[in-house]
Amino acid sequence: MAHNKEKKKAEKKAAEKSDLYYDIVPEKKEELGRKEYEDLLLTLEIELVKLQEWVKTNKLKVVVVFEGRDAAGKGGVIKTIAGCLNPRICRIVALGIPTEKEKSQWYFQRYASQLPAGGEIVLFDRSWYNRAGVEKVMGYCTNDEYEEFLRSCPEFEKMLIRSGTILVKYWFSVSDHEQEKRFQDRIKDPTKRWKISPMDVESRDKWVVYSMAKDKMFSFTDTKQAPWYVVHADDKKRARLNCITHFLSLIPYEDLTPKPFKLPPLKHDVAYVRPPVTDQTFVPEKY
Repeated sequence: MAHNKEKKKAEKKAAEKSDLYYDIVPEKKEELGRKEYEDLLLTLEIELVKLQEWVKTNKLKVVVVFEGRDAAGKGGVIKTIAGCLNPRICRIVALGIPTEKEKSQWYFQRYASQLPAGGEIVLFDRSWYNRAGVEKVMGYCTNDEYEEFLRSCPEFEKMLIRSGTILVKYWFSVSDHEQEKRFQDRIKDPTKRWKISPMDVESRDKWVVYSMAKDKMFSFTDTKQAPWYVVHADDKKRARLNCITHFLSLIPYEDLTPKPFKLPPLKHDVAYVRPPVTDQTFVPEKY
């Protein structure tokens, strides 16, 4: 009995410290098997292709913003969505550090230039919300710039929506324990080590400050017209499935996928003589 009390006490303390919704901890579920996950994902990918055709045909403008702490799993979801879609219709925007010229522009200007035309889906891997998060916490903007952002951001988003843009905002919420585990995994994996920057390391000591910045950002920008949708992201597989399922539910669409068809037989022009194969330079077959 005493053990259970201590366990509940520890869970509550961890939840309060984490970036999950205050003292609400998502129910611990059995891990999804790889086969089950892939089957569920395939069903969703088929629906994403249907949505893509609907967006293209109806010239819809779709913007999806992905925000959250480092290693929260934003990139994985973005790649999963974009991976099965036409890159001419669905593109990823992940802007780097602004240039000196961009720093002198209206803050939203470089993001506005990346917005979709009719028939496009744009996935923002971090967005204009950098100012309310990393720039505020790390001191990359002045307090006046930060306060102006909080005032003008809801107006900017209202203008987007009035112009016919479908705006969806996701916040990926990860616990400090899971974030630390993912950082350690990245350090061990040479193919993922590049994902950890010196700023990521520095931000580990600013967990509470980031929480405060996130809460204030929500208080200004979680509006009726452009609400934030929070994704519990400690379980990567479920986070991806839940996010994609929710995204599909927000945009009514019909199945406009082209029906299967038969290819005509290949035509061979016997009068044409191709140049010798030896004239070409081939990649060495080492495998």
